[in-house]
Amino acid sequence: MISSLDRRDGLVNSGATSPGVGGSKEPNMENHSATRNRPRTYPYFRYLPYQVEDNTQRQQNLQDIINHLYVAVEAGDFAPGALHWTREIRNWLGLKFDPTKEQRIRLVKLYYELALAPGLDVTTAERFASMFMVLTKRKHYLRPNVDLTLDWTPLFRELKIVVLPSEAGMGHSTGVKRNIRTLTKLCTFAQLYFEPQVIPAMLEEILPHFSTSFAEEAFVVVGLINLLFPTAPPASDDERLLPQHYLPAMFHLWSLMNRSRVFDTTFLDLLSRLARDSLTSPKVPFTDCGIYTQEQTSLIFTAILRMLDIPVGQATSPYSGSVDLSAGLAILLERDQKKHPTAHHIARWIIMSLSPACLDSVTSILTKLEGLIQAVETFFHPSNSGGWTKTLHQLVYYLADFFVMRWNREKSGEMELPEERKLNEPLKRRFVLCLREVVFMGIYSKSGTAMNFALSTLQSLAYLEPDLILPGVLQRIYPSLQGLVEVHRTTSSLRALQVLSRIMVRTKGFRCHVTTMLGLALPGIDANDLEKTIYTLSYIQSVCYNIPLYDLTEGRDDVSGSMLASQWIGSEVERMEQDGINVEVDYKNGLNDKDEELILRSSTSTLAEFVSAFLGKVFTLLENLPDAARVRSGSPEENVINTLPATFTPLLAALSPELYNLALNKVAVFVSNHVIHQARDAMAFICSALCKVNPGKALKRLLPVLVQSIRTEIDENGAASTRNTGSDVLPRDRGLVWSISMLSMCVVHVGDAVMEHKKALFDIAEYMQQKCKGIPTVHVSNFVHHLLLNLTGTYICDYSLYEKDVYARGLGPNDWGMIPDPQQLDIAWHVPSREEIEFAVELFSSQGGNAVRQLTSLTDGTSPIKRIGTGKEWSDEVSRNLVLIRLLLSGVSVLFDAEAASKESDGLGNDDEDVDMPLANGHVPEDLDTEISQIPIEEAEENEARPTYKYPAGYMLTDDDPLYKELHDLRQQAGGTLHAVHEFLVQKQQDDVACFGPLYTAYRSWFIDVGIERSAHVLDRVTRLLAADIHPYKISGLRKEYPRPLLLRRANVYHLQRLRHNSYPRPKTELTKTLLLDLAQSCVSSYTEVRRNAQSAGEAALKAIIGARPLVIPPLLQALEEGVARSDFALIKGGMYALVFGTLSRTIARDWRYAPRVIKAYISASTADKASVQKLCSTATLQIMDFGRPWERMVVLDKDIIRSISPSEDVNDKVDKVKAKVLKKRTNVESKMAALSDELVELARTSHWKKASRTGAIVTSLGLRFESIASEKMVDLLVRGAIESHPGLRSLYGAALVALFSLVDTRAIAQHNYENCITDNPYHPAKVKIPTRRDDPNWTNEYLASFARPETDYYVDQEHPGWLVWEDTMTAYKANPKTDIEYDGAEQGILDQIGKLLNREWFSVLFDYFKQEPRDAGADRFRISNAMLLYYAFQLLLHGSTAATFSDIKQETARIFGDGTDKHQHRAAAEILGALLSSAADVRLELRTEVWEFVFPRVQKVFADGLTPENSSYWISCLHMILRGKDPRRSWPIVDSLASFRLDMSSNAAFKESSKIQLLCQCVSDLGWHFQLEKPIIHDFLSHIDHPYKGVREAMGGTLAVLYRTRYHESYKDVETFMDSQRKSSSIGTAPYQPSEEFSATIHEIFDRLEKWRLEREPGQQTPSSYTSGGKTVLLWLDSALSSFECTELLRFFPNVFMEQLLHMMDIKEDQELQGLAYYVFRHLPNIPRRLGEDRELIDSLIRIGTKSPFWHQRLRVLINMQVIYFRRLFLLPQEQQQKLFDCVASMLEDTQLEVRLGASSTLSGMIRCSPVEMRNRMVEELNHRFTKMLVDSPLPKKAKGNLSAPSTGTSTPTPEHSKLVLSRHAAVLGLGGLVQAFPYSSPPPGWIPGVLTTLANKANNDPGMVGKSVKSILSDFKKTRQDTWQMDLKAFTQEQAEDLDGVLWRSYFV
Repeated sequence: MISSLDRRDGLVNSGATSPGVGGSKEPNMENHSATRNRPRTYPYFRYLPYQVEDNTQRQQNLQDIINHLYVAVEAGDFAPGALHWTREIRNWLGLKFDPTKEQRIRLVKLYYELALAPGLDVTTAERFASMFMVLTKRKHYLRPNVDLTLDWTPLFRELKIVVLPSEAGMGHSTGVKRNIRTLTKLCTFAQLYFEPQVIPAMLEEILPHFSTSFAEEAFVVVGLINLLFPTAPPASDDERLLPQHYLPAMFHLWSLMNRSRVFDTTFLDLLSRLARDSLTSPKVPFTDCGIYTQEQTSLIFTAILRMLDIPVGQATSPYSGSVDLSAGLAILLERDQKKHPTAHHIARWIIMSLSPACLDSVTSILTKLEGLIQAVETFFHPSNSGGWTKTLHQLVYYLADFFVMRWNREKSGEMELPEERKLNEPLKRRFVLCLREVVFMGIYSKSGTAMNFALSTLQSLAYLEPDLILPGVLQRIYPSLQGLVEVHRTTSSLRALQVLSRIMVRTKGFRCHVTTMLGLALPGIDANDLEKTIYTLSYIQSVCYNIPLYDLTEGRDDVSGSMLASQWIGSEVERMEQDGINVEVDYKNGLNDKDEELILRSSTSTLAEFVSAFLGKVFTLLENLPDAARVRSGSPEENVINTLPATFTPLLAALSPELYNLALNKVAVFVSNHVIHQARDAMAFICSALCKVNPGKALKRLLPVLVQSIRTEIDENGAASTRNTGSDVLPRDRGLVWSISMLSMCVVHVGDAVMEHKKALFDIAEYMQQKCKGIPTVHVSNFVHHLLLNLTGTYICDYSLYEKDVYARGLGPNDWGMIPDPQQLDIAWHVPSREEIEFAVELFSSQGGNAVRQLTSLTDGTSPIKRIGTGKEWSDEVSRNLVLIRLLLSGVSVLFDAEAASKESDGLGNDDEDVDMPLANGHVPEDLDTEISQIPIEEAEENEARPTYKYPAGYMLTDDDPLYKELHDLRQQAGGTLHAVHEFLVQKQQDDVACFGPLYTAYRSWFIDVGIERSAHVLDRVTRLLAADIHPYKISGLRKEYPRPLLLRRANVYHLQRLRHNSYPRPKTELTKTLLLDLAQSCVSSYTEVRRNAQSAGEAALKAIIGARPLVIPPLLQALEEGVARSDFALIKGGMYALVFGTLSRTIARDWRYAPRVIKAYISASTADKASVQKLCSTATLQIMDFGRPWERMVVLDKDIIRSISPSEDVNDKVDKVKAKVLKKRTNVESKMAALSDELVELARTSHWKKASRTGAIVTSLGLRFESIASEKMVDLLVRGAIESHPGLRSLYGAALVALFSLVDTRAIAQHNYENCITDNPYHPAKVKIPTRRDDPNWTNEYLASFARPETDYYVDQEHPGWLVWEDTMTAYKANPKTDIEYDGAEQGILDQIGKLLNREWFSVLFDYFKQEPRDAGADRFRISNAMLLYYAFQLLLHGSTAATFSDIKQETARIFGDGTDKHQHRAAAEILGALLSSAADVRLELRTEVWEFVFPRVQKVFADGLTPENSSYWISCLHMILRGKDPRRSWPIVDSLASFRLDMSSNAAFKESSKIQLLCQCVSDLGWHFQLEKPIIHDFLSHIDHPYKGVREAMGGTLAVLYRTRYHESYKDVETFMDSQRKSSSIGTAPYQPSEEFSATIHEIFDRLEKWRLEREPGQQTPSSYTSGGKTVLLWLDSALSSFECTELLRFFPNVFMEQLLHMMDIKEDQELQGLAYYVFRHLPNIPRRLGEDRELIDSLIRIGTKSPFWHQRLRVLINMQVIYFRRLFLLPQEQQQKLFDCVASMLEDTQLEVRLGASSTLSGMIRCSPVEMRNRMVEELNHRFTKMLVDSPLPKKAKGNLSAPSTGTSTPTPEHSKLVLSRHAAVLGLGGLVQAFPYSSPPPGWIPGVLTTLANKANNDPGMVGKSVKSILSDFKKTRQDTWQMDLKAFTQEQAEDLDGVLWRSYFV
């Protein structure tokens, strides 16, 4: 199918990342005519059973679609035009057609452009974005930077608008924001195609925004870098593009934001992607750590350890919540954690950095991975689960998955990389061994998710190394299937078997176990445990997909019977029991091929027993199934019933003919002798599977039996002779229904075998239709439906495991697990023959004619069944015939032709015979053009038939065929009958809800089942089932290695996809119009059920008929309007649901003949007096508001990109026509919108508040426009509405007024030009670019110093300029702007109109409302919405455009504030004054001075003595509003007065003092590093750290931390210098936050002072002292600093300054607050990240305190941190320091204090547990020796002979020698116990443990007191943690050892 040129080319370029191709000219030309870089795995077109179109036809259609797309885009017809053609391209690609590379590149560029086009409607743009993603979904379509490069700047522009609002001039006000999720997804797809050459430019652009002064900017920069940074390897030899050029800078940025989870995740994502993309490039240097250096790798591993959230000892989390809280808008840039979990990044980074270089190096990434897994090994154990469980198992899963993918792609050549980087066997082996243990633990996990991950991992590992994994699996599975262990282990084992079955079947030796396993699994089928049953069935299914169930011993003399196999298996199982878990099995070398084959053959001789036992089990299961509660409830019973057919089809297909006969016989006997009602469906499925596998044989055996039993039931038992109420089948009818169900499943999808039984089937159908009544009739109709499907469909009827030729030569052991080649399949299809179609039509016409006749007679009264009485009998008959008609229609749906269904030569239908396009040029034929111009534009658009592209899908009939005619006439007739029934029911039987249901489902089928049975969702169902079956066989990096039956089903799905593609909407006919109007009528019926049914049928019908929507809208709308007028709630609900909640709402939004009426009706309905209608209306508000969204006025596109897809012929006149039409429609709609807006304004003004609030919401979306801004009436409404008495309306209009103001401003800044507005090109008269003198070394200091003086020419509002790097200019604002924003006439007019209304009274009323007490407590805060409204009003006032004057405002403000005793006065005043100051920011200096002269004294007065706990929060918010993101010099008086605050030690007003400090703190954190008045404040605070009041101390501590935090900045002169200095420093950049001399001196001074105070304080003093107060202040400051990103600044003070002081503070029992704080700060210590080598001093001081400190509390507390530091720094601590820690802890076991000894013991076991293996083994050996010797060397003295029996009284004082002896014995016991407890879950226990336990039991068990007690608890814990595996673990002990432990471990019950 792919021409030879393409094939050759495809292979040359497969996945190549080498940049050579694009360089030379010739290959490039050839290259672009190709379609793919890699040929398709599966030849879709070749396998279809009919002739398909040729490639030229496909290409021509695509070209045609692209031409239409060009016209639509060029003419500005985006929705619906361009969207329609986009959908067509999508459908075209969905049929597995390939565009040429050239076409794909052009389309990708076009959609990238469209997705980001400024001015385009957001929802439309999202659809274009999704098309862009479809076109670039697979990496192999287009090679990055060879075939395609994209520009990153448009994406950056859009992201910037969202996350850097201060940078974007005005993007925020152009209406709806883009969905940020779509943008981040676009980045994921587009990033691949950004070329590395742009790296320097990108960093120049993004890095200057970095600052931690306003932390959000740091998060945003890193988020943007992660989304946009090109990680593809560079094509050129430019040094600057290699990773190590910019990595040091990246690591430096990472270290600037410590303790942040967001940063860790983001950097791992970036670094792991870089590792993946650089792996293949020979230009990027590669070592045993991948492309990273040693130091970088250690840091990343340390971060990984942090991210896994493993709890250690008493440590708190390594992350600090407060840091990530400041991420602000950057949250929007994070990837979706569900789709991109951190485990995925970690695994990708590790696997993509592996290479054979790792094998010999001790520092390699592989060694570190082993260290990591060993460190967290115990956290995988099922008994040890928690928050970490999912992440850990997910990590292991991704590790294995990535490894398999890389392995397979390297092997297949798809991933081309230098030879020395390719994974090899030894590496693979070591990798599998590294993960093996933890996966074996994981499969028994308690969490379902973790277990799923573990099983998938197990499959991947077994795929890589079957010989390492399978023995362990078998060793665990045999006992659990033989019922020797807990039940939950059995289910895990069955699931493990299922995932491994394929690998076992293919692996030599292990495959001999398969048949035994099948037998052992059978007891799993058990009606009492349905979950286990499902797993058992799935296992059997997966085996049957992989092996033929043939007895391979037949006809051979060298092996017979199963003797050989059972002996061999017996010996193997015994061996596994002997060797236990570490069993080694080497079948590859230990078993010769011949013997293995004989054993395998012998093992298959038991298959007959297996099949018969299996069927027996299934029958027992079915007999005992509980009743299924409801259909589709997801209950376990239902799952079993669905799993049975999935198991039976492969099972029966795999059987040899003899075994098949056996199965058939058993089933036939069962079916004829039983009736088990609840197992009916399951049994029918089994019959169906039998018939599908061998139709001839099965039908012959089953049909006669079933037909006979049906006749018997009807004739002799009177089944189905009367109707029944309710929905349950009567016991009398159950036998009949059982047989019909079996029969109908036997005749579906079995092919032409039914033709032999044609007469019997036809007769029984007729017979049953005559005789049956009640519920069984539905089953009868279903049988006919199935028979029709079987006769008319094209489907696969081939289920065998092998091709025919394989069966012909005979099956042997080599065919087990054979992988079929997707290119070499020979598929058996069922294609309907002429006889079958004739039979189908005959059946259809006899059954259908009958139904039509019956319905006619029932409705015209000629039927014997009358409607008298309750008329149930009559309803039954009607329903039954309607159901029959529906099933008949959908049964032959494949034979209906849309052409004929839409031909009655009326309307616009056109008898053109060209199948591909009913309308040749895609428009209505020329002669009809005149007709159309009379119709309004909207309708013409709806009716316009666009060309459709149909492809052959095996349609059998031609239109001159008598059968064709007969079929379509019957369809017409059925339609007519349905209409008649509808008419009759509506007139005579309105309340007969039972009939309406079947009627409308029949309507639905009549509309949509043409060409394919759409009503049954066939395609979705089949696709879903196939996906579920394929899932277990998907292996990363391999394509379609599935069993043959699954490959065949893929062809079947493809055939259905073609059918589905051809079912385009078809033109209307008179009959369709009638039926559509019927549905519209019933959509507003007064019965809920009727409405619902009609609405769902209507929704479906609208999609099937062209131009249906304008037809049904008028009647529905009329009904809604009537309903509103008459308050008929049923009409209102029906109309609302149909018009607003369905697909019609989209049409109405674009069709303004109806929209105004819908909006008005909605508004009137919203006052209806019924709760359900009210609820409906509030749900619909947003949709209705959407109607009023302005239409696209202008879209900015790159002409060249659009032209690249222009057609060869000239289409300009077409473009002009469409353009004119779009324009005409838009002006038409906009004028209608304006008119409606005016009308609604009137309405809003006069109506009740409820109605007004709905109207108001719509008016704002309708009435605000860029061109006309707003109408006079509307302005009037909003301004008056803002002081409306109803609070809801007030806030609504207030917000709308703010929107109006901001629209005016936006328009003025865009210089009244819409294009400037959408391309974000603003003009601020006050904005200037200031050149920076960045080359001057003193520039930064001078720049900062300028913030300490009020005088300046310009203000710098943003914090990032110069924080990290300087640019050559920075944005600033003139301090005294001479010109203001210039308004044009329209804007000025609006402002003048508003100004006239803003008189003193308006402000007065508004202020009064501000002062009201809020309705709920939540609203009692500083309301920014109020401040915004005033901000704009005051701006107008200051420009002198309002009726009110400034002096009015002064008086009003004073009136509102009153005496300031009430908190509500304060809130209102804060809002007013805050707004006043903000609005004066950009006005002339004189005005500004006047405002400040009024405001400042008031604010100062409040700050000085007006603050109370109730009102301080309002003023803090007010301050925040004035200062945030502004230059301090703008608000100099306030900043200056706050900064001049000094502590008043004589004052006792603690709150006053602390609230002033809080204001100061707010001020500093808002201004960041621009606050330059800190020196005196710090000095003042530090000299009074022992302040007596708690509130003041807390405020001081926090403020000190903020002051020091904001002092830091880096200020490199430019990006280049920054990068260079990082690179020169080290591979991880420079270390930030180094304390200055001055800071160090301060810290030393403070702690010296504390030490002095400590010594002055009397021990036991209860009252506060300078020491306790000062200590608390300092601790609060440290706590705040340590939980923030600059925590590393304090690192160097820990060892010698902080630690001892903290420990002393923890000892002050009199002051619990001090103790708690000190403990809290002390626990921060291990969480602070350090670099390599920064730990030495710290560890030395920990050891010093632990061994030398005189206080035992201190010694104990140091232990807490030792363990945590050891774990957190596992990858950073050099070996000697690890050794030192071990020595220290071991020596602390001999501490004199019991608590310290116990602490040391648990710390020791924790440290051993998380050490890497070789270190662990060394330490264990060393310590084991040391402690055993210690125990043996210090024996207890023997007691004197005489008092053997005298009990010890315990009063005698022990001598010092004795105490010392006991101490060393206890130390030894605890030491040995610590070693044992370090391995709580390893089963069997390590070899040295039995010895240690025996030593303890023999030597120390009988010690008195704590020593003996410790021994007992060690021994009993040992057994307790091993309950699950005790039987196995016992084997590790010798006989003697076990006896020694006997008495101690498990006492006899009687003792």
